[in-house]
Amino acid sequence: MSTHTLSVLVENKPGVLTRVAALFARRGFNINSLAVGPTEHPAISRITAVVDVESHPLEQVVKQLNKLINVLKVVELDGLDGSVQRDLLLVKVGADASNRSQVTQIVDLFRAHIVDVAADTLVIEATGTDSKLTALLTLLEPFGIRELVKSGTVGIGRGGKSITDRALDRAAR
Repeated sequence: MSTHTLSVLVENKPGVLTRVAALFARRGFNINSLAVGPTEHPAISRITAVVDVESHPLEQVVKQLNKLINVLKVVELDGLDGSVQRDLLLVKVGADASNRSQVTQIVDLFRAHIVDVAADTLVIEATGTDSKLTALLTLLEPFGIRELVKSGTVGIGRGGKSITDRALDRAAR
C-alpha cells in the first residue's frame, strides 16, 4: 500500500462528506487523514483525504468519486514537487522554569509558535509536513507531552492552475 492525497471539490451541501467517506469504507480503504473546509467560493467545499491504497484501486475510487452527485472535481495531489501539503499541530508540553528555555529553543528551531503559557506548561503551534511534526514531537517528548492534537493534511497544487476554477468551468458546461 502507498499513501495518496486526494483533493475533492464538492458542493457545500449536507451529507456530501458522509457519502465520500462511505465510498472509501465500502472499498476497505483506510483514511489516514481527512480535512474539510470552505474554498474561495461559498458554494464549494474542499475535502482533502490521505488514503492508503494501491494505484490501480485508486483509479477506481477516483472514477466512483466523480460519479457521486455533488462531487465537482477530484485531483490527486502529487508529492513535494506538484503540491504544498501541511498539517497543523497543537501540543501542550511540560515546561517549568528549569527547562523552559530549552523548549523555547526547540520551538524556534522548527519555526513553531508558543500560543499559550502557564506556570508549568507551554502550548505550541506548528505547521509542516508529517515528518517535520514527528521530528518536533520527538525532541519535545523528554519534556513530557501532556496533550496533543493534530489536524488532517491540507494541500494545494503548485502553480497558476486552480482546480476550483476548472471545476466551475466544467459545471457550467
